[in-house]
Amino acid sequence: MVINKYEMNQATVLTVDHTFYENAANLIAESRKMVASTANTVICVTNFEIGRMIVQEEQKGQNRAKYGITLIKALSEYLTSQFGKGFSETNLRSFRKFYLTYKEQIENIQFENIENNDLAIQQKASAEFKLSWSHYQVLMRISDKKIRKFYEIEAFQSQWSVPQLKRQYNSSLYERLALSRNKEEVLQLANEGQVIEKPQDVLKNPFVLEFLGMEEKAVYSESDLESAIISKLQKFLLELGKGFLFEARQKRFSFDEKNFYVDLVFYNRLLQCYVLIDLKTEELRHQDLGQMQMYVNYFDKYVKQDFEKPTIGILLCKEKTDSIVQLTLPPDANIYASEYSLYLPDKTLLQKKLDEWTQEYEYNQSKL
Repeated sequence: MVINKYEMNQATVLTVDHTFYENAANLIAESRKMVASTANTVICVTNFEIGRMIVQEEQKGQNRAKYGITLIKALSEYLTSQFGKGFSETNLRSFRKFYLTYKEQIENIQFENIENNDLAIQQKASAEFKLSWSHYQVLMRISDKKIRKFYEIEAFQSQWSVPQLKRQYNSSLYERLALSRNKEEVLQLANEGQVIEKPQDVLKNPFVLEFLGMEEKAVYSESDLESAIISKLQKFLLELGKGFLFEARQKRFSFDEKNFYVDLVFYNRLLQCYVLIDLKTEELRHQDLGQMQMYVNYFDKYVKQDFEKPTIGILLCKEKTDSIVQLTLPPDANIYASEYSLYLPDKTLLQKKLDEWTQEYEYNQSKL
């Protein structure tokens, strides 16, 4: 029997452990990620350096404003003649803004045994810029340093795409998280991003579901809302935040020959617990809270494993009254009520609420 070269190769392939091929493929995939990451860093550092050169050259001119306009125009023409597209006046102004936006952040980085010279600044920039240039073009629009740093940390840690970063910023993620926390935890948001350590860390005020495409004034049922969420599950998981895994919708459990259904069941791998979500398209009632308490008790007793943390219950409702929630639930209840919105919130209004909340908190602390 004659075996040709192709058949011999196929026979050889079949005798090799498949893990070998997976390891080779993983190595190539990781190397490509490294190349892409390195390319992003080089682009950002280059743009930052060009911006720095423009600012330093501008400072030599007597009339800085007029000199700056002339300088950028001339530099754009020269670089375009040398390298083609990518160096328009608009882009060069973005490079300049990039430098001015991140100048202080880069200079504050501490490296041992490195003097504060041009090479040191480049090395610091290389260590600091971990996102793509497109990400930084979005981040530069955020004037507040602490808020910009929050989105920068979250975009890197959660691997947000540029559209996801835009959506999270436009939905005022920072303000909504901040309004659900105390002042110390708000400072932590700015320095570390969203840290998930306890049930309250997953809450937002409110949850924003504008991606569902449902009109705020339209008549819709809880079933309609649930179906819309399932159809846009990936975006809903992004809104929920870090560590969420979807398990089931209309999860049935039975006792005393009666059936009960939980609208949505998730698991949070960071908290190591089940998260039950019930949807309410009307104002929250005390009966709704009692029902969720029963759901949570059932999961803790019959579903939760010994190594897992207590189940969390979240009621997403159109409206809620905090006094009803506080009177209905015991202090140690692992149940939370949060409103949802079908449209992007007014960022100015949320910032005003956050400022008022901060002032009230500081006033109360001063009286202690």
